[in-house]
Amino acid sequence: MKKRLISIVCLILFVSLFIFPPLQAQEKAKEESLKGYSEFINELIKEWKIPGLAISIVKDGKVIFSEGFGFRDIKKGLKVTPRTLFAIGSCSKAFTATTVGLLVDEDKVDWDKPVREYLPSFKLEDSFASERMTPRDLVCHRSGLPRHDLMWYNSSASRKELFDRLRYLEPSRDFRTTYQYQNLKFLTAGYLVGQVAKTSWEEFVQERIFDPLGMNDSNFSVEDSKKAPDFALPYAERKEKIVEIPFRNIDTIGPAGSINSNVTDMAKWVLLNLNKGKVGEKQIISEASLKQIHSPQMLSSQSIRYDELFYSSYGMGWGITAYRGHLMVSHGGGIDGFSALVSLMPRDNMGIVILTNKGNPITSIVAYNAYDRLLGLDQVDWNKRTRERMDEAEKEAEKAKEKKDKDRKLNTKPSHPFEDYTGDFEHPGYGVVSITKEGNQLKGVYNSIEFAMKHYHYDVFEFLNELMNTSMKVSYSTDVKGNIHSLAIKLERAVKEIVFTRMPPKKMKEKSFLEKFAGEYELEGTTVKIHLKGKDTLFLSVPGQPEYELIPYRGTEFYLKNLDGFSIEFILDESGAVTEAKVVQPNGTLTAKKKK
Repeated sequence: MKKRLISIVCLILFVSLFIFPPLQAQEKAKEESLKGYSEFINELIKEWKIPGLAISIVKDGKVIFSEGFGFRDIKKGLKVTPRTLFAIGSCSKAFTATTVGLLVDEDKVDWDKPVREYLPSFKLEDSFASERMTPRDLVCHRSGLPRHDLMWYNSSASRKELFDRLRYLEPSRDFRTTYQYQNLKFLTAGYLVGQVAKTSWEEFVQERIFDPLGMNDSNFSVEDSKKAPDFALPYAERKEKIVEIPFRNIDTIGPAGSINSNVTDMAKWVLLNLNKGKVGEKQIISEASLKQIHSPQMLSSQSIRYDELFYSSYGMGWGITAYRGHLMVSHGGGIDGFSALVSLMPRDNMGIVILTNKGNPITSIVAYNAYDRLLGLDQVDWNKRTRERMDEAEKEAEKAKEKKDKDRKLNTKPSHPFEDYTGDFEHPGYGVVSITKEGNQLKGVYNSIEFAMKHYHYDVFEFLNELMNTSMKVSYSTDVKGNIHSLAIKLERAVKEIVFTRMPPKKMKEKSFLEKFAGEYELEGTTVKIHLKGKDTLFLSVPGQPEYELIPYRGTEFYLKNLDGFSIEFILDESGAVTEAKVVQPNGTLTAKKKK
């Protein structure tokens, strides 16, 4: 009996050697498939002038490739390692969708109940979308709003302030009809998570994702990255030279793109998504919620450029398509000086993370080539295809540049002195544009970004920022009195120009300036009163009529709120004391003497 048992064991071992290759053989096969891959990447980063790149590849539950290439700091000669921190940009969106899924698992949020049930103050310009939008809608880019990115980019506004400004942004499509990439809705989703969980989005991600996965190096701000021992500097190409550029702090828009990580940590994130929401035997997010997140919600492309790819759709924080017949779930990320890609092939149990410190198109080239190798397919020359596509885009850009000034009217002058174009101009959603005069030139500042201003024609100027390679036309308008009243800038190409209205001088909102206008005035036998409410608002009281709020205009002139054509201008004597008020109305001007 003992001999027979030994024989059976030996037979099993013998058969297993042929039918199930040893782990070492499997690992060797993987190594063979990636043979020459490092050299391929080195050639790519040299050709595309990428300072540094890091990549991790996971397969069948293990990290099979993790390597750094190039430099995280060119000047100091510091090389990229698998622990080097990069900004992952919009790859953060999948984390935000997952936080919503975690709250769904706890029955604290429903994917398909209105956002207003969780955020009662949620409001958009489109009242129907305001009432019907759900958490699912927030994370799949079908809100009806175009990007409106310049509303938040480099803004000092808080997350709550940006959330409150959503109601002033113009939609470009009907709700749920069109895929339009939208960062502000992911901000809203993250804000919702924080409010429901009674914490912040950052703390929730840290506690519920980073900590359980052991993503110990990852953070939520470039300010934290700069304190780390191993982080990449951001670079850009300027006039065919690679230059270091400033970090872009996007903490406020965090849920849409502020996470910084390395390929060591991000490989753990990929494994979680491939392992149906589990780390080891611990279920971090339910398989059901993760399946929803990875499932198509909105068609995002209606054409196919290459045979190897399929129509694209968007899940929740992930793009979904097929690569050479294999399901692919992925998301790119980009912010000043950084490009990233996280890509999964769930049915093949493999995934890739690529992080770089320069804006570039090679992350997809690197990923597709790895998939070709691991799937045992012929390698497609994606580098050549990408270069051809870039060349086409450059030619189109040159054509557009040639047409740029075709409507310009030469030899024209502004209608006002330069000083009249200065001041602060405000839009309730986009904030404030400030125009100042320095010497003989105008300068604009928006969201702390400075723009040189160059006269274009008539009352149109150009905003120019060489570092950002930006040129935008600024069109001024006058009111019926001939004064510069507003300026308009095409900050979002999918909607009308954003109109910023001139703000009154700051002193017109100061109590010390306003209180001298308070008092009683005799107006054609009727006593009217001007009184100050709070510290900065004047009101007009007329017997038998409601109060009228006075809106500062210029000098000592105010408009009556919600009454077109009505205004009051206070007249001062040489000592600065108010003597009377000129009341302008559509049918004429009346004089009201101030009582002593």
